[in-house]
Amino acid sequence: MKNFFLLAGLLYFLPLRAQLEIELNVFANGFDSPVDISHAGDDRLFITEKDGTIRIIDGNGNVLPQPFLNIDPMVNSQASERGLLGLAFHPDYSENGYFYVNYTNGSGHTVIARYSVSAGNPNQADPNSELPILTINQPFSNHNAGDLNFGPDGYLYIAMGDGGSGGDPQNNSQTRNRMLGKMLRLDVDNVEPYTIPADNPFINDNLTLDEIWAIGLRNPWRFSFDRLTGDIWIADVGQDDWEEIHFQPASSTGGENYGWRCYEGFDTYNTNNCGGASGYVQPVHVYPSDGVQGCSITGGYVYRGENNPSMYGYYFYADYCTGRFWGLRPDGQGGWSNVELLNLANQEFSSFGEDAEGELYVAGIGSGNIYQVVAACVAPAAPIISGDEPILCEGQSLLLTASAAPDNYHYAWYINGLLVPNVTGSELEVTENVTVQAALVADDGSDCNSPLSQGYDVTNFVTLPEIDILIDGLEISGPGGYATYQWYLDGNPIPGANAATYLAESGGSYSLEVTDENGCSASSAELTLVSALDIPGVKSLLISPNPIVDQVQLSLQVLESGLYEFQLLQAEGRALRQKRAKVDQRFDFQWDLSTLPAGFYLLRIKCKGGEWTQKIQKQ
Repeated sequence: MKNFFLLAGLLYFLPLRAQLEIELNVFANGFDSPVDISHAGDDRLFITEKDGTIRIIDGNGNVLPQPFLNIDPMVNSQASERGLLGLAFHPDYSENGYFYVNYTNGSGHTVIARYSVSAGNPNQADPNSELPILTINQPFSNHNAGDLNFGPDGYLYIAMGDGGSGGDPQNNSQTRNRMLGKMLRLDVDNVEPYTIPADNPFINDNLTLDEIWAIGLRNPWRFSFDRLTGDIWIADVGQDDWEEIHFQPASSTGGENYGWRCYEGFDTYNTNNCGGASGYVQPVHVYPSDGVQGCSITGGYVYRGENNPSMYGYYFYADYCTGRFWGLRPDGQGGWSNVELLNLANQEFSSFGEDAEGELYVAGIGSGNIYQVVAACVAPAAPIISGDEPILCEGQSLLLTASAAPDNYHYAWYINGLLVPNVTGSELEVTENVTVQAALVADDGSDCNSPLSQGYDVTNFVTLPEIDILIDGLEISGPGGYATYQWYLDGNPIPGANAATYLAESGGSYSLEVTDENGCSASSAELTLVSALDIPGVKSLLISPNPIVDQVQLSLQVLESGLYEFQLLQAEGRALRQKRAKVDQRFDFQWDLSTLPAGFYLLRIKCKGGEWTQKIQKQ
């Protein structure tokens, strides 16, 4: 059965699903305090262990016995927030073999270093290949952050905590000549150890370090890039009250100030030497650091894999203290929708990671397990929308069809992001140019639904511009460039009046219908033309539109100059509007009739040659 939809009809927004549910499946085990999960563009996973080793899970899910890298002697991992904390592979790793690590050295300071894979063994790095990139002094043992990632622009981004203790006692995050509490952005490809990208936001600011991309972070333990859009998601561990998530769109040119220590979440924290609230970028989401919701956020990734369609587009994150998992995504109305996905009530989950295909994993620091994050059900893929490609005119419709649904599923259709109510079949008709999406919804009311399909842009409908009529004396003309023309007088076609221009032979209500090369038609509004045969001394009088909506436009052309009086009268003769003017050749004016009720009125024109009265209608 076809379902017919009028865009001007009843539309409303409705989320596709109430809540997603996930499961954690053990993918590999036997690791010692795993804190990071990375990939090198192939089917392996690289697991960073806090004590200073990196180990490999091969494409068959086996943990290789020999570490990829062991720099344990160089790493200070004694404090809970120190150790080998982050790993990032160069975008051209398959060609140059470079990867980058973030660790705390024997003095407790942060070291960013480059290593190389061994020439003869892809599963073994060269431990003697270290090239130090950057060393940053750490005043305390905590808040080292530790994450680093290459962005879509090829630059290396490094998240730095505020230096530790509590409350940022040295105000590092807001001090612009220190790297602590910042997001850094480096070019590691041209000059060793690095250069500054030419478009870094503070490169011309003598008060701010050139390496800085964004400021005002407390302890951004994990951040990630959306592999589809390039947006940055930063999970910043809170102080006393709030855990927070910051979103930086891919279009950003950097320079954001995320507010710490002036703000924690949306609340003020320590506003000494701080500016007004408008100078800081607020988080897109917070949750209370109350020991119930959590106390330490573990940031994750936006899921862009193919195996779990119902997870697609969610930003996944968890809390280390409570074992709760959530998903965050845009709500379609300019805000954000957050749903709780799982509550495992433990202190376990230290870091997320994704493989080369975008599938999602999470590390258990206590158990030593690497878990794969999967949907609690296997949702179907998004349907594919198809339709014919004819040129369509106003009043016609286009039939769209979605690919077949599995058993026990029905369809949800969206037009321009809004749900079409009461349409659950595989077909939809539209009557104008719109963007259409569809999804498959489980009949049993569960959340095992497909994601929305890609937008199908309907561009078939031809919309002709408004048809305006011009007048010069008794010659009336419409726009050029159309295939056919037909003039009408008092609603009837004028025989032989099939050109863009027509010489009126009498007064009356004229309109024009045009047709383009696609066969699409449009008509002008009716215009009342009064000829010289009706009013002595008048060449032409055009009244538009007729019927009137809110305003009436009069255009008078005269054969001889003189004094003219214009009146708008009620049907019984009482004057409502009046205007006098000396007219030489042409006179145009407009009356606002928006306050008058609908009905019939009289338009009267007086001149030395006599007077003329015409009935006009207001809608």
